[in-house]
Amino acid sequence: MLALVASLRKELEETRAELAAARAENVELRARLGQDSGNSSKPPSSDPPSATRPKGKSRGRRKRGGQQGHQAHFAAVPGHVDQVHQYRAKTCEHCQGDLTDGELTGSSVSHFVYELPEIRPIVHEHQCLDVTCPQCGLVTPAALPAGVPRGQYDPSVQAMTGMLRGELRQSVRQTSAVMSQVFHVPMSVGMVSKTQEQVSRAIEAPSQEALRYCQGYDRLHADETGWRENKKKAWLWVCVAGLVTVFLVRASRGAKVAQELLGEALRGILSTDRWASYNWVASGLRQLCWSHLKRDFKSFLDHGPEAQRLGERLLCETRKMFRLWHRIRDGTLTRAEFQLKMKPIRRRIEALLEEGTALDCAKVKGMCKQILKLREALFTFVDFERVEPTNNTAERAVRFAVLWRKGSFGSDSASGSRFVERFLTVRATLRSQNRNLHCYLKAACTAALNGTSPPSLLPASDENTQAFASVA
Repeated sequence: MLALVASLRKELEETRAELAAARAENVELRARLGQDSGNSSKPPSSDPPSATRPKGKSRGRRKRGGQQGHQAHFAAVPGHVDQVHQYRAKTCEHCQGDLTDGELTGSSVSHFVYELPEIRPIVHEHQCLDVTCPQCGLVTPAALPAGVPRGQYDPSVQAMTGMLRGELRQSVRQTSAVMSQVFHVPMSVGMVSKTQEQVSRAIEAPSQEALRYCQGYDRLHADETGWRENKKKAWLWVCVAGLVTVFLVRASRGAKVAQELLGEALRGILSTDRWASYNWVASGLRQLCWSHLKRDFKSFLDHGPEAQRLGERLLCETRKMFRLWHRIRDGTLTRAEFQLKMKPIRRRIEALLEEGTALDCAKVKGMCKQILKLREALFTFVDFERVEPTNNTAERAVRFAVLWRKGSFGSDSASGSRFVERFLTVRATLRSQNRNLHCYLKAACTAALNGTSPPSLLPASDENTQAFASVA
């Protein structure tokens, strides 16, 4: 009987252990099933129709289109008019009288119509004439003077090719079709790739200068996203430093690439997510993205009652924190008041994370421990000015590249990746400075043709730019 009781007790304990493991696995699988862009790193495009989306203050309260009382915006008067067509009424709309001899009142209503002319490129033929020497009788051919392209395309064609490939995200074949059929510039698929490489070399030096500038900036935002190079996994890195943005395409997502992007001797404060490649930076010089932390706290809701209570309390404190941050951002709260009001919130958040390390749920416990390891990086934005609680600046910068990746599936070679990272650097930087992209590409290609220095990407009026110039 004793042996039977011991056997049954052992079997009961094993059954209980299996049941507990099955319950934990069930909770984990349910949590995975409920993952969306709001509680994980999944993109919004992967959300199922049942996923709840956050609604803005005005979303859902008004219909699409112009609202009642909205003042209409009319097209601006063109800067020049090439042809003027005048019309006059033939009969009176009141008495149907003949208006052939009617007197003009001097008033009129203008209607402007834009027409695109057929684009015909300007073709220059450069003839190198042979000359026979009257003394020795030998023939000396002429050489092309400086400033004449050795290829078929001048900087204007190169810049337009770069715009089509980069800004408009057109494929090589589509770019060839547009150049040949719209601009009437014959350009084969192979010449598109060759011209793209010329544009890439023209903007190489400004991109390197922008990278050095970012490494000396005092407030940085960094992020990375997946890429493809020659059908292999790669990563697209981004660093935003004020009005300058730099991209790199590398085969690794490790710390060495982060140091290559940010510089081994980081001089400022870095805003990132919790990816381990940034852990070489001292926690006191980092700011973790609270948008990511908020999604992590929201994911706690799917891991059982205890984790749900913890997640709700953390989300409550996070909302309080963001309300205060919005006030200091809008200028309705001073930094001293903000720091004072944040002290109890900081204590409660850290205490709640400590509680999370004692929960039975392994995932929630592990996540709380990981966050607490970077405790010093949670509230850097409270202690230092010009530091934001989120990494949305880098997230916005990488959005265009993500759309490019979806259409092109990455780059087919290392030279293609160099064009991608340099073009994205030029594009994002010029947009932040309200500078014209096509004009810049044309100027850079012209500088490459003449052997002069290309225009800089650095902002003209900026303290960090002046400091960078003095160091350089």
